[in-house]
Amino acid sequence: MSAPEFSRMVRLRPLPQEPVELIPGASERAALAVRFDVTEVSSLVARVSLGDDGKAVTGEGTLEADIIQACAISGDDFPVRISEKLALRFVPAGAVPEVPDAEIELDPNELDDIEYSGDSFDLGEAVAQSLGLAIDPYAEGPNADAVRKKAGIVTDDTPSGPLAEALSALKKG
Repeated sequence: MSAPEFSRMVRLRPLPQEPVELIPGASERAALAVRFDVTEVSSLVARVSLGDDGKAVTGEGTLEADIIQACAISGDDFPVRISEKLALRFVPAGAVPEVPDAEIELDPNELDDIEYSGDSFDLGEAVAQSLGLAIDPYAEGPNADAVRKKAGIVTDDTPSGPLAEALSALKKG
């Protein structure tokens, strides 16, 4: 496995008392763009407050990013602003019991456990994964409808059929 593009190791003892601010450099943003198949990660700032509940390290904060990505319909690049709340939970490796082939009910208020080994965890990689989950792979740019129309593609919200044609003819007349 290769090294993460945006690694920021945080020691468990002592945990930072002030919120941690993570801002990747230009080469890290370029590597994240490749990883998440977007044209560019123009900016990324995450601010995370950390705490220890005795069983895990928890992190709460925000992620703000500006990216350029291709429209899923036209292929044209367009800017996207991402603003997400972060809620993270880091647990020692092996603390999460493995239950193979079992169906698990997830409570929307439960956090995914991110395992770590040793005396530190990678907050940068957790932020990178959060960014990856926030990117809409099917995002449509401002020209998507024009491209659909030019290609003759009818969407679910576009009226079609004989009645729609008759109404369209009345509007023109």
